[in-house]
Amino acid sequence: MTAVQVCAVSDLREYVPLRVELERIDVAVVRVGAEVFAIEDVCSHADVPLSDGDVEIEDGVCTIECALHGSRFDLTTGKPTGPPASMAVPVYPVEIIDDIVYLKLENG
Repeated sequence: MTAVQVCAVSDLREYVPLRVELERIDVAVVRVGAEVFAIEDVCSHADVPLSDGDVEIEDGVCTIECALHGSRFDLTTGKPTGPPASMAVPVYPVEIIDDIVYLKLENG
């Protein structure tokens, strides 16, 4: 795995997704409290950026909503929490070192 620097923690507003364009993928980075999540920035249902949607906590689960049709995805697992999406979206491990957010990406 390769660690890629994406932003500073201080760049993240709580509950506001930040779109980060990497070489191979776009990622939505989200801070909820002290936790930082990273999910591929595309809805599996309609190919729309998830970073345009809202973030909230539902029944203790942090989710992000697709702004087009309302599909919500668990920020920890990428799994949809309701229709119309039925396929998960990739999530990426996050590491924070000295206020810098790094994503761990597969090599290749």
